[in-house]
Amino acid sequence: MAEPEVEISASAEPDVEMAVAGAEEEAVDGENGDIGGPFGEDDAERSNPQTVFLEYLRSPIVELMVGSGDEATLLTAHQALVTQSPYFAEKLADHSEGTRRLDLPKESLDAVGCFLQYQYTGEYFPRRVASNPDGLEADPSVPPVDDTGAQLLKHARVYTLAEKLGMPELKTLAHSKIHRINSTAVGEIAYARYVYGNTPSTDDTIRKPVAAFWATRSHVLRHEAEQEFRQMCLEFPQFGFDVLSLVLDQREKRSAARDDETPMKGSSRKRMRPSVQI
Repeated sequence: MAEPEVEISASAEPDVEMAVAGAEEEAVDGENGDIGGPFGEDDAERSNPQTVFLEYLRSPIVELMVGSGDEATLLTAHQALVTQSPYFAEKLADHSEGTRRLDLPKESLDAVGCFLQYQYTGEYFPRRVASNPDGLEADPSVPPVDDTGAQLLKHARVYTLAEKLGMPELKTLAHSKIHRINSTAVGEIAYARYVYGNTPSTDDTIRKPVAAFWATRSHVLRHEAEQEFRQMCLEFPQFGFDVLSLVLDQREKRSAARDDETPMKGSSRKRMRPSVQI
């Protein structure tokens, strides 16, 4: 019989040592966790930030058609803000005249909306709050515990979009919010599937914490989502290998620690051979 459902706190400390960079913690500053944006620290040092803001607002309007078919939605924004992204700057280079419109049929509407909100304000909802360093501002539209992965996927999609758009600060901000979501095993599997399906194998920033999370809790989590966990390992063998590698690394460290504490006679250890009766 499966064990009772386990709520996975976003602030729980992992048991496996991870070489996960803490850059997102140092890079996110300010009362609401602002990390820059077009009106961040650099602009604050200028003599008249209001003039800078107006310069952005005087730029032409760009249309972004997000999604496809009946789900397509038209968004508009000022070109000077949109082209802070190298990706959009390149796409709009040939739109000096006429309608400035870009089609984004495969992008998430919510993720693009978060990108635009970040460009205008230096943050996106839900924001980080100073009163709770390990949490985000309350969102009454979502449950306190993410049991489907929807909240994790929101920030994961912003992360992958920021990577595509060449926005490292937004990417860092999204990654910092992922670790502030309280979730269940089912939600974590949905998030892991997205990460391993939409990020390159070289992206240790987001992949390694996923593998380490499951390596430290797999003995409990698999009872809550055993079928999903099994399917994830079959669908993404790299995920299973990454988790197993971390589990074995930790086991080797514990074994080495025990060996250091236990005095051994002689300088070598031989494998015990089974006795054979003749």
